[in-house]
This record gives sequence, C-alpha cells and structure tokens, in this order.
Amino acid sequence: MSDTAANDQSTPTAAVVLAAGEGRRLRPLTANRPKPMLPAGTRPILEYVLNALIDAGVDDIHLVVGYHGDRVRSHFGPTYQGVPLTYHTQQNQLGSGHALLQARDGPADPFLLVNGDQIIDHRIVEAVQQQHTETATLAVVEGANAAEYGAVRITDGEITELTEQPASGEFRLFNAGVYAFSHEIFETLDTLAVDHGELPLSAGIQQLIADPDHTVGSVRTDHFWMDATHPWDLLAVARELLARGWISIPATDDGIYCHDTASIHPDATLVDPVVIDSDAVVEAGAVVGPYAAIGAGATIGAGAVLRDVVIDSDTTVGPNTTAAEFVAGQGCAVGPAVTVAGGPSDVVLNDEVHSDINLGGVLADRAVVGGGATLEPGTLVGPDTTIGDGVVVRGQIDAGSRVVR
Repeated sequence: MSDTAANDQSTPTAAVVLAAGEGRRLRPLTANRPKPMLPAGTRPILEYVLNALIDAGVDDIHLVVGYHGDRVRSHFGPTYQGVPLTYHTQQNQLGSGHALLQARDGPADPFLLVNGDQIIDHRIVEAVQQQHTETATLAVVEGANAAEYGAVRITDGEITELTEQPASGEFRLFNAGVYAFSHEIFETLDTLAVDHGELPLSAGIQQLIADPDHTVGSVRTDHFWMDATHPWDLLAVARELLARGWISIPATDDGIYCHDTASIHPDATLVDPVVIDSDAVVEAGAVVGPYAAIGAGATIGAGAVLRDVVIDSDTTVGPNTTAAEFVAGQGCAVGPAVTVAGGPSDVVLNDEVHSDINLGGVLADRAVVGGGATLEPGTLVGPDTTIGDGVVVRGQIDAGSRVVR
C-alpha cells in the first residue's frame, strides 16, 4: 500500500491490545497469571490500558491473549465499559509480531496497537490517532533509559532507525508502545520468518523503515507512560497512580480512596495517599499508608503498620505485622508480628543481580508466612510456598517450598 493510499484513511477507532506474554522478568508474580493482570494499585494493569483506549474514543477492541489467557477472558468477559472485546489466541509465545498476526482478520484498517502491560495516558493514544497518515505511526518518548526499550532515530518526523535494546547509551528517544498501522503491517510480517523462536513486531517495523515505498511516522509525547519490568516496579506504579489520583474509587478524603464496601475500624489510621478496594478490612490500630494499595477482599490485622505496599486481592496481613516496600500477591496469608523491613538490597532475579534496589520483599500468589517470621530486604517468595513461624528468609525461595526452623 502506498503512502497516498494511507493518507486517505480515516482516524483509527479500532485497537489491538497485545496481552499474550508471560513477563518472565516479573517472576515469581507471573507464575500463575500474565503480566497485564498484575496489579497497578488495586486493579489489573490491563484495565488502565483499556481505559486509555476508551477515553480516546476507541469503540472496537481486540485482545490477543496467550499465557494464562483464561485469566484475561474471565476478568473482562465480552465487553468492557460497553465496548465489545474480541479475543484472539496466540497458542505459542513467538513474539509480539507473531501475536499481532493472530488478530489480522479482526480490526478495521487503519487500527491502533498498544501493549497490554504498560500504563499510558489516553492523550498519547489521541495524538497517534490524530497524526497517523502513514503506513505506520509510533509514539516516541525521550528519556535516559532508551537503551532498555526500542530506541529510535527521527529525521523530519520520520523514524529512520529502530534498534531493540541497543548496546550503546547514545539513544535518547524510544518507542512508547503505542502505534497506528495500516493493514500493510500484516503483509509485511507475513514475509518474515520466526527467528530463534521469535517474530518481534520491531522486525516488521524495521522492514517498513527500509522500504522506500512506505513511511513510518513519529509522534513525540511527554505525557505519562510507565512500564513495570520487575516485581518491585509495581511499587513505583502504585506510587505514581496514587500521586496522580488515577484511582477508579472516589476519594473519601484528600488522597484517601476507600471503596464504600470496605470496612475501616474507627481506630485505624489511613495515611494519604492510600487506596482501599472493595470488601477490604482494616482492623483497629492498624496504620496503612502512605503509598499503600490494598486490594479487594484483603484484611489488614489490628496494629499492623504498612507503608509503600501493594497488597493484592484476598490476602490477609496478620496483626502487629510491619511491612515496607512490600508486594503480596493474591490469596497470601501473612501471620502476626511478621517483619518486612524494606530498604536497599541486591536482588537476585532469574540468576541476574540487581543492585541497590529498595525492596522489602515479594510474595507470589498463595504464599503463607508464619507468625514472627522476617523477610530480609530483597526476598522473593514463589507461589504456594510456606514459611514457618519465626523463620528468617532471604534471597529467592522457589515455588512450593516449605521453609522451617
């Protein structure tokens, strides 16, 4: 398709959302659910993605699911906020380009494409919609961490180079993961082979850049964009959302967001900013916040002190527990008088050492921590693990382990 043909196309109002990946760097939290279903505050990251699309006027959404795709389907169902959702399945995890190909018969031409695991301001989507006239248009962000993403070079508004995770730090511009495409992208991806088990979307874009018959445009943006790459990044996401007031629950006081079905004891203290989701319970003498996100159905025991935490749904934190810089997954049970002190540490994740990370600890889904136990800074506990009473744990604890004194 020529650029002239692309220029005649209308503003895209259909969107494809890539939500098929696992998120290996977020383990152990992704052992039982895909990265887009991890909590941004108290709601799945994917909810924020869909909200941004709908706020930008998108009225037809196609979700590509794969790894634990049933978690996405069961949570969102056939519609979201009145907008129909169509599901496409990537049976094998062969990269983002391969994932997009699974939706080739779905969206109208042109269409938007977003990653399902990044928090984005709806104004980024709108800017890409409004400025899309080429075969492809990419939102571009400037920042010091360009080397961690798809770094780009731009000449007169046109993207002339896209480099995935470049070795050098000379790049300042990077791909924000919000695109508009004509259906030419499907034809281009079809010409490429899966290499080393992956067909990345970037390979298709690079092919378009190299083709003189096509133009890949750019939209520079400084609106909010955030990605959770590692488990501790969920704390940073929650802080940002709370600081910005991007909370779906109405505020009951300045910086305090408390669902009307939550139960807060009169002698408990909420320190803003804090969000308490539906049916959560905060017992007498507990101090929750600042920067605390307490999920639906969670219970915070009497006298517990929590700050800078993400406590996912249906998790119980026992009385007199103290925790900081702490992430707990779904259905965890933290006993009484547990200590998660927080502070800087070296965190070992997937055999890679991350230095000087402020992290008290991470519990994956259904982990159990006995009374009086201590999680030393940087501890990662796998799902279905049991830590006995009074045990001090550190480092990585494998899924299903039982740790006793």
